[in-house]
Amino acid sequence: MGEHKGYIRNADAKGSVNISEDVVATIASNAASEVEGVTGFYYSQGKDITSMIGKRHLPRGIKLTVTDGAVTLDVYIVVDIGFSVNEIGEKVQKAVIAAVVDATGAKVDEVNVHICGVSIKKAKKQ
Repeated sequence: MGEHKGYIRNADAKGSVNISEDVVATIASNAASEVEGVTGFYYSQGKDITSMIGKRHLPRGIKLTVTDGAVTLDVYIVVDIGFSVNEIGEKVQKAVIAAVVDATGAKVDEVNVHICGVSIKKAKKQ
């Protein structure tokens, strides 16, 4: 699937299954949000250069590209202070790959984790 169609297509002799890229993005964002230390997702304001070259900005801080049936995901997250950002990045990659493969059967080429911010919880005044 070289051109952007909005679906991941799995076809065989019995027919085809078409999975919306929005569904894949939702699966990925749910998996990432379950990783301890992830507090949220980063939302880009406006159109950026990646959307002009074929990547769609999907909900929940996920950008997804499908090329020849293989999925590449960019996950933009905000993490809690006090956690190792490298460890969180690796855990997010593993969680997203496992969730997308298990749910869709699609091949995942890359999961690029972008840590865009750190959440600092303020102590409440008593």
